[in-house]
Amino acid sequence: MDPHVRDCVRSYTEDWAIVNRKYHKLGTGFNPNTLDKQKERQKGLPKQIFESDEAPDGNSYQDEQDDLKRRSMSIDDTPRGSWACSIFDLKNSLPDALLPNLLDRTPNEEIDHHNEDQRKSSRHKELFALHPAPDEEEPIERLSIPEVPKEHFGQRLLVKCLSLKFEIEIEPIFASLALYDVKEKKKISENFYFDLNSEQMKGMLRPHVPPAAISTLARSAIFSITYPSQDVFLVIKLEKVLQQGDIGECAEPYMIFKESDAAKNKEKLEKLKCQAEQFCQRLGKYRMPFAWTAIHLMNIVSSAGSLERDSTEVEVGTGERKGSWSERRNSSIVGRRSLERTTSGDEACNLTSFRPATLTVTNFFKQEGDRLSDEDLYKFLADMRRPSSVLRRLRPITAQLKIDISPAPENPHYCLTPELLQVKLYPDSRVRPTREILEFPARDVYIPNTTYRNLLYVYPQSLNFANRQGSARNITVKVQFMYGEDPSNAMPVIFGKSSCPEFSKEAYTAVVYHNRSPDFHEEIKIKLPATLTDHHHLLFTFYHVSCQQKQNTPLETPVGYTWIPMLQNGRLKTGQFCLPVSLEKPPQAYSVLSPEVPLPGMKWVDNHKGVFNVEVVAVSSLHTQDPYLDKFFALVHALDEHMFPVRIGDMRIMENNLENELKSSISALNSSQLEPVVRFLHLLLDKLILLVVRPPVIAGQIVNLGQASFEAMASIINRLHKNLDGNQDQHGRNSLLASYIYYVFRLPNTYPNSPSPGPGGLGGSVHYATMARSAVRPASLNLNRSRSLSNSNPDISGTPTSPDDEVRSIIGSKATDRSCNRMSSHTETSSFLQTLTGRLPTKKLFHEELALQWVVCSGSVREAALQQAWFFFELMVKSMVHHLYFADKLDAPRKNRFPERFMDDVTALVSTIAGDIVSRFQKDTEMVERLNTSLAFFLNDLLSIMDRGFVFALIKTCYKQVSSKLFSLTNPSNLASLRLDFLRIICSHEHYVTLNLPCSLLTPPASPSPSVSSATSQSSGFSTNVQDQKIANMFELSVPFRQQHYLAGLVLTELAVILDPDAEGLFGLHKKVINMVHNLLSSHDSDPRYSDPQVKARVAMLYLPLIGVIMETVPQLYDFTESHNQRGRPSCVAADDYESEGGSMISQTVAMAIAGTSVPQLTRPSSFLLTSSSGRQHSTFSTESSRSLLICLLWVLKNADESVLQKWFTDLSVLQLNRLLDLLYLCVSCFEYKGKKVFERMNSLTFKKSKDMRAKLEEAILGSIGARQEMVRRSRGQLERSPSGSAFGSQENLRWRKDMTHWRQNTEKLDKSRAEIEHEALIDGNLATEANLIILDTLEIVVQTVSVTESKESILGGVLKVLLHSMACNQSALYLQHCFATQRALVSKFPELLFEEETEQCADLCLRLLRHCSSSISTIRSHASASLYLLMRQNFEIGNNFARVKMQVTMSLSSLVGTSQNFNEEFLRRSLKTILTYAEEDLELRETTFPDQVQDLVFNLHMILSDTVKMKEHQEDPEMLIDLMYRIAKGYQNSPDLRLTWLQNMAGKHSERSNHAESAQCLVHSAALVAEYLSMLEDRKYLPVGCVTFQNISSNVLEESAVSDDVVSPDEEGICSGKYFTEAGLVGLLEQAAASFSMAGMYEAVNEVYKVLIPIHEANRDAKKLSTIHGKLQEAFSKIVHQSTGWERMFGTYFRVGFYGTKFGDLDEQEFVYKEPAITKLAEISHRLEGFYGERFGEDVLEVIKDSNPVDKCKLDPNKAYIQITYVEPYFDTYEMKDRITYFDKNYNLRRFMYCTPFTLDGRAHGELHEQFKRKTILTTSHAFPYIKTRINVIHKEEIILTPIEVAIEDMQKKTQELAFATHQDPADPKMLQMVLQGSVGTTVNQGPLEVAQVFLSEIPNDPKLFRHHNKLRLCFKDFTKRCEDALRKNKSLIGPDQKEYQRELERNYHRLKEALQPLINRKIPQLYKAVLPVACHRDSFSRMSLRKMDI
Repeated sequence: MDPHVRDCVRSYTEDWAIVNRKYHKLGTGFNPNTLDKQKERQKGLPKQIFESDEAPDGNSYQDEQDDLKRRSMSIDDTPRGSWACSIFDLKNSLPDALLPNLLDRTPNEEIDHHNEDQRKSSRHKELFALHPAPDEEEPIERLSIPEVPKEHFGQRLLVKCLSLKFEIEIEPIFASLALYDVKEKKKISENFYFDLNSEQMKGMLRPHVPPAAISTLARSAIFSITYPSQDVFLVIKLEKVLQQGDIGECAEPYMIFKESDAAKNKEKLEKLKCQAEQFCQRLGKYRMPFAWTAIHLMNIVSSAGSLERDSTEVEVGTGERKGSWSERRNSSIVGRRSLERTTSGDEACNLTSFRPATLTVTNFFKQEGDRLSDEDLYKFLADMRRPSSVLRRLRPITAQLKIDISPAPENPHYCLTPELLQVKLYPDSRVRPTREILEFPARDVYIPNTTYRNLLYVYPQSLNFANRQGSARNITVKVQFMYGEDPSNAMPVIFGKSSCPEFSKEAYTAVVYHNRSPDFHEEIKIKLPATLTDHHHLLFTFYHVSCQQKQNTPLETPVGYTWIPMLQNGRLKTGQFCLPVSLEKPPQAYSVLSPEVPLPGMKWVDNHKGVFNVEVVAVSSLHTQDPYLDKFFALVHALDEHMFPVRIGDMRIMENNLENELKSSISALNSSQLEPVVRFLHLLLDKLILLVVRPPVIAGQIVNLGQASFEAMASIINRLHKNLDGNQDQHGRNSLLASYIYYVFRLPNTYPNSPSPGPGGLGGSVHYATMARSAVRPASLNLNRSRSLSNSNPDISGTPTSPDDEVRSIIGSKATDRSCNRMSSHTETSSFLQTLTGRLPTKKLFHEELALQWVVCSGSVREAALQQAWFFFELMVKSMVHHLYFADKLDAPRKNRFPERFMDDVTALVSTIAGDIVSRFQKDTEMVERLNTSLAFFLNDLLSIMDRGFVFALIKTCYKQVSSKLFSLTNPSNLASLRLDFLRIICSHEHYVTLNLPCSLLTPPASPSPSVSSATSQSSGFSTNVQDQKIANMFELSVPFRQQHYLAGLVLTELAVILDPDAEGLFGLHKKVINMVHNLLSSHDSDPRYSDPQVKARVAMLYLPLIGVIMETVPQLYDFTESHNQRGRPSCVAADDYESEGGSMISQTVAMAIAGTSVPQLTRPSSFLLTSSSGRQHSTFSTESSRSLLICLLWVLKNADESVLQKWFTDLSVLQLNRLLDLLYLCVSCFEYKGKKVFERMNSLTFKKSKDMRAKLEEAILGSIGARQEMVRRSRGQLERSPSGSAFGSQENLRWRKDMTHWRQNTEKLDKSRAEIEHEALIDGNLATEANLIILDTLEIVVQTVSVTESKESILGGVLKVLLHSMACNQSALYLQHCFATQRALVSKFPELLFEEETEQCADLCLRLLRHCSSSISTIRSHASASLYLLMRQNFEIGNNFARVKMQVTMSLSSLVGTSQNFNEEFLRRSLKTILTYAEEDLELRETTFPDQVQDLVFNLHMILSDTVKMKEHQEDPEMLIDLMYRIAKGYQNSPDLRLTWLQNMAGKHSERSNHAESAQCLVHSAALVAEYLSMLEDRKYLPVGCVTFQNISSNVLEESAVSDDVVSPDEEGICSGKYFTEAGLVGLLEQAAASFSMAGMYEAVNEVYKVLIPIHEANRDAKKLSTIHGKLQEAFSKIVHQSTGWERMFGTYFRVGFYGTKFGDLDEQEFVYKEPAITKLAEISHRLEGFYGERFGEDVLEVIKDSNPVDKCKLDPNKAYIQITYVEPYFDTYEMKDRITYFDKNYNLRRFMYCTPFTLDGRAHGELHEQFKRKTILTTSHAFPYIKTRINVIHKEEIILTPIEVAIEDMQKKTQELAFATHQDPADPKMLQMVLQGSVGTTVNQGPLEVAQVFLSEIPNDPKLFRHHNKLRLCFKDFTKRCEDALRKNKSLIGPDQKEYQRELERNYHRLKEALQPLINRKIPQLYKAVLPVACHRDSFSRMSLRKMDI
């Protein structure tokens, strides 16, 4: 057997060697918290109960409301309901369960102990399983396992041929199918022959056809299409038995006869049948072309995809009647796509998922005899796609061919390969098989060969016998494959077509009748023998077939011969041939020559010209068909076999010349074609490696080819990388190469017990059993079966763990890909071969040689190797593992595994590569990123097989180089980013924890014994006794820490350096470094090896300094508290303190860390520092980064040893402890439960995680995105699709595993299922609970620290703050129980803390406890009430009085009631009852006043509750609600704290409804109240003197004046103790008031408020505040200036609303003035009130009184409710108008309003001018608007009645005013002017003024009382005409020429009017002009005489 063939076969069948690391899957790259496995690990979580989820649904609550509304409308007159009834309610309600032993006096230690046991029981073990993984691309440390090398398939289609029927059935018809690509002009599959003839038809051919093999009866075929496109056609060709006559004649009957007329044409059909039978008998073995058709594949696929049925019927027709040829479907696709070159992923051409379609092809085209060639076919196909196809005009042959097309199934049954081998063995050989059809891809496919395939296709194309003498017309070509020249030497290797034997010795082409130069369209498929000799050749014999039966004419006459030798110079001969044809049989020994050689004495057709065109194509995995590869392989084999001379091409190479030839052939590999290089990649690399390991002996000399081979490998690998960049993974590893290393590569011939080199390159002397063909399609190869090398734990102690279980393994069996005739490996013995080969067994170790070559190479070779360093590194590692395995060294101590020399080479290599990274990272970013990750993976691998100390030294080398460079950079972020990647990959090692020496043994020994380790390794772990180490070293990145825990030290140092706010330019790396730590911790968390809590504590020890690092970052963390209504983060420590505290957590070691050295000689250069100013602005981290950091912190706190933590806390300063508490405070907010409602809402909003755009931009600018992600993105083809095309815009698409991280899946599908939302809420709830419990644990440790050391009490306030904050957040019932327990313990240990120091906290605590007392969950209530009771009890015990708690609780309840929406008094009532019950059962205090005081308090609280119930009833009626709150506040007139609380509640309600003016008034009232009490307490000049000072702001304020000194003395304990009763509180209230006034647009009031504030700030010399205030004042005044007209500031519209009817309860017969928002129309308010009360009483009951006349109660229906609404406007007396000048004046401090009602004496509203009266009603309200509520009672009403003439006077005055205003307006407004003019003098309106004058002025009245009025009206008219004239004059000056006519018209009208009025105006009343007393008459005297009716 030929050595090349043997190697190929071995390469395809040999077992793979796969290295597996036993624990590899536990490295961080496979962290289950980032994979979909997280879902698995979240199973079985308990559901946490949250009150927010339990809240009742809106609707049920609503109904309850409505009932309440209908039930009662009245509010009792007292602000309180009756005492008795409410106490009765309370006594009858049920208490919650009491807590056992609550009142016992237990020692604090016991309580703590008990609490701790409770807290620690049934906790969730793994914190990270609850926390969604951070959002990052594929983690960099994950190396994907390469794909199994396997046979290539494109997209696969299954085509089933069901039936073929013509109009007439007279003879057998044979069909074939193949795919063609029109654009590439290429046949893209071999032919599939099928036969759908009936048995009867087949019978006609019996004599000619031997029995058919089952494989030729297939009717279904699987086609593979690698490059699907719009240009692919399925072409069907039909042939029939040869008969006399050309194709047209033979096809005629098929076109004219119809099946339906069969009876009519019976005789003709019989005759045709008879003829057919004769032809079949005589010419049965010849065929003739008959017809063809084509199907446009993509149309079928796409239309099938679009139809909504399971399988699709598509009819394909050709005739006119059937519509256009392109199947009338989706023809548009064709045009659109044809421009681009489609790839296999093209969306329009996806063949993997369409609906199966059944096609019926109805029309065939007759085959034209002269148009048989492929060229013609492509023309037809191209033409078919045009709408006006030529083919449409042809007459079709009608027939029916039914075909099913569907995507091919994964593993089809009974399937045969193109070689007719069974794909999967099946016993039943009688089943019709499915055939796989070989694809000829349209373009190159780069996949290495993995199966044996050796086929030859012969395509005779055309023959030209035009110039041949003699008769040769019906020509057929017989093709044979010969192994010799004797006719009997034909080999049975030609595949049969359909219904015939599998193989035959000859094949005939179809005959074209009477054509001397026919075209052929045959495909002859031949199975090539494995070994070819020079005698193998193809023989073509040409025959003339005589169709007519004549006497003594033979059936076939040979008319020519030609041939093709198969080998030429040892290479397979293929391609296009144009051969001469010989007229006679070729002579002896012809087969070695080519027919082109003129043999003597032979006759040739046409003078030896080429007349026969034929193409030969080979599809072979043996023949490379590339001269360079052939030469290389031939030379290598010559060396193997030691046979000289070697013949290559025309050369003979002698042994002495061999070395040069071999070297040149190695370097010439570069010139070979890429496709064959890839196809033979495995073999090629194997051979090159072999040359390195076993240098050949040539002419007795050992020739070292290491360098040449290394160069060749480097260049081949780079070629693959450059040309096939589509198939690289995220690290730039080419998948073909990666799978070569992973599966195929093995050390040549290094089997155990085989001292001698085996045969050939890779043979072995051990026979390995081969497995049967794997049953699975390779994609799902079952790799577990490859027995694998495993290698384990870096044995730190240096003693092997049990060798059996860890590392016994062997090369596994290779599940082969396809062919089932597995060739078994040859087991020739090697001894005799050795004598032949002449090779000395000089064996080098590949990894050593490789390292050496790499270190010494230079120039372009070195560059090439660097470009693809990963390849050589992985090769080296696999070689090392193999070597250890075969040399049985896996159990040897690591120090002795490898020789010194090799280790030196590795050190040199690593060092130079690190140098390259440092020197080139700015220039070749992409390359350096790849190099960096490759180096890191290499070191990671070395940790598994080499000495740990040695590898650490290598890491240190790299670090040193990078660090020294970092110093000199201005922008270090890129290099720092590379270093992070490097570190992350190294730390992803599965034994990372062990490598860090967490302790001498991983599981701590039972007895704490000091570590028993050698002094040299500086104690191999923490000594188990922590005591003997300075505790600080464990928590700081100190030298001992970093020496002991090397890798962890590096990780934490990176974190500290990057998060350091001074680290300039590293901002973009925050997310990256945090993710690294997060990933490490989360993978430890889920690692089964560390699940034992003690072990986990050891692991956590490695991360103790993390706490310090995170504490440093407090000011930079995202402030999660902001979303809360709490005010920002707690500032236990102000930002400036953070800076000033010198003893920061990170010692000088940070600088060392940056330097990567352990000697701190380098200080940071100045470029690296921001100038550290104390109040520096920190850049904050994104939410995501902050969240990740905090979860890491919690993990360490959860798992670290508590005693260690406590020791450390004891060492910390108060400041540092406070900072820790700040952190915990943030954690509470960060992990707060969001609630199901939020998840649902987010779901509906398609909530996309809001990434900090800023961080993202920064990342882009600082370039931390880099080339690697770029590559990842490219490798996924994501770039084209990225939304913006920019580098970071497309990040969104990269998300790997989209569904794990919160909320992200919404991008895929909008709505998550109910279950998913439930699941998310479940996880979130558990996370919140666990996080808070960890915080609680930590708080307990802090408290213990304080108790133990009896110092640092000052931090207890901080502890309490965190506790309270956690109570305020959304918490689960479980957490709250523990939280209350801790709080009770804290209060009992340090009672004075609450009651004396932290008064504010006391108030907060009361509020929180009350809030939880009203919880809907009973366990929470019982714990909260227990806490509250104990709080009172303790307060009482301290001073026999619990005034403080009483006060706080009452206030808390008031504010709770006022602000909380879903507050449920029922629950609170039960809690109050519980508290009473405790008081009754409390035996110790029974004799004191305590129980009575408790009872008082509880009743008082209950009162407030009852008020609340009422408020709830009025929830919907804002006016009523505010009235009620107002009343409650009034009820607290003598308890200032509560009144203040209610005023604030009201302010809140107002601003909710945007009533800013009212809100501001509430605040002013609050401020006045505070001022009153402050002035009593302390006499300071600059403070306001109480209410009086505020009079200017509002006249209503005086009601806040302190009732009297004897009611309230402000000094009493518990009174005025709230935070507002201080100077700061006052300032706060006033500032809020100013802000509200400003929002309301009342800038003048803002000024008044600041007048009170300014003196206070001046007294405090607070320039900063003053400057702010003056700035605001400036704003306010400039706004007043800009908005002088007042239109821009509308302050409100007023309406009088009267309620009548008993239904209204308290409101009956009440009248109010309502203040509505500006520009409210009467219709709007009436609609609102009508709607509101209509809903309450029913539409039919409510009536709105439309007029504004006085209402007569008697006339109303008692069963109805009436509302009367009237628009009113502010009313001012004339004297007031002097002061009220501006718009603001006229809209502020309003108490009087007026409305007018027209009437006549006979009761109608309107009448003639002389009978029209008018009533003016003036209302006075109890307070001035704006007030603290929006409706105020009317307390006084007066009416003025105007007589008709007075009405006329008013109207005329108004008109005159309008005219004056329009005339003098500046700037002038011609439109307005003309409107007014038109109204005064326009023709139609003349009636107006004129009529008035005629009615009232035509005669002097009789009644002397009316004289004055008459006169006044006359003067009015005089004025009026004067004004008209002015207006006209003004108008004239404004108009353009187009309005001249209009002006004239106006003037004419004016003159007419003036003439008419003249006589009336000039008539004076003589009586009035008598001499008068010298006293001037009062100007307004007429109003004195008007009729006044006073109505009070």
